[in-house]
Amino acid sequence: MKKYYTRACNFVYGKSSVELVNQKKTLPLNGSKEISFSHVEIISRDSKKKINIKDIKKLSKSLKNKINKDLKIIIKKNKNFSNLNFRKIPNIMGILNLTPDSFSDGGKFNKKKLGLKHAKNLFKLGADIVDVGGESTRPGSKSINEKVEWGRIEKIIKMISKKIPLSLDTRKADIMKKGIKIGVKLINDVSGLSHDHRTINVLKKNKIPFVVQHAQGNPENMQNNPKYQNELLDIYDFFEQKIKFLRSKGIKHNNIIVDPGIGFGKNLKHNMNLIRSISIFHTLGFPILLGLSRKKFIKDLSGENDTKERIGGTIASSLYSMMQGVQILRIHDVNELIQSIKVFKQLLKN
Repeated sequence: MKKYYTRACNFVYGKSSVELVNQKKTLPLNGSKEISFSHVEIISRDSKKKINIKDIKKLSKSLKNKINKDLKIIIKKNKNFSNLNFRKIPNIMGILNLTPDSFSDGGKFNKKKLGLKHAKNLFKLGADIVDVGGESTRPGSKSINEKVEWGRIEKIIKMISKKIPLSLDTRKADIMKKGIKIGVKLINDVSGLSHDHRTINVLKKNKIPFVVQHAQGNPENMQNNPKYQNELLDIYDFFEQKIKFLRSKGIKHNNIIVDPGIGFGKNLKHNMNLIRSISIFHTLGFPILLGLSRKKFIKDLSGENDTKERIGGTIASSLYSMMQGVQILRIHDVNELIQSIKVFKQLLKN
């Protein structure tokens, strides 16, 4: 039997959105009238069709039932957690890499005073949560042992976890346990909980919110000719299966975030197709996190115009994602992005 997927599209933002929802011309995303959509794209492995929501009633009974079931998920409110407010789009996750070798800012903040100052600054500038990591997962990087990873992050987490909401970027169960014990509010595992089989028990026992990210391969080999039948639908199916697996292991709560993993086992074509159609993941019923900040796809597109920071490309792709309702953006340059969002939102007002 052919499988169909529903992607909300043609989003409207701000005052215009509120008016259109009230007129029943658009549907609110996650119960927020501030952002709504007027069309859906009905996708299968061999077809794609965009229709206005008012024309859903013209579809065959089985397809109409499928789309309406998906729409109930898309418009349902997401419960807030980890200092994130999912009625506000987007939330900002500031990045604090306490590593000597991360792809963009390795060695910049891995001294205690510098890391502490940067964490405070990210929060002061407007980050809703700060993502702390002690192991680089850039393409080509190798795993480090737990003692080294914990040694990089322990003191800073202890010093700021009571003042600043923290996310912990790690693939290791023991690091998760220690981080949760001293106040971490969210676990961000770039391996999709597959690097360490013990992580699921840690998450279940502590009932802590977490991010499930998609990655093909591991950081050491993930960019060695990644392949998909259809990157968008393959990754959607991955999330469906992963959530089903987590439920079977006893994780019942919905404090889960999905991240398609831009740059984690994807080439330029894969990344661009994912960003263009990112709103398909709303149909899963969980908030979407997107890590676009300073990623290589920006260099691939801008060529000689590339800079080390890649702020322009980060802002452009972030605003595009915001207009598809992405709830969380993981960002290095918090001040610049928040500034761009404020200006962009004002321009949308009429």
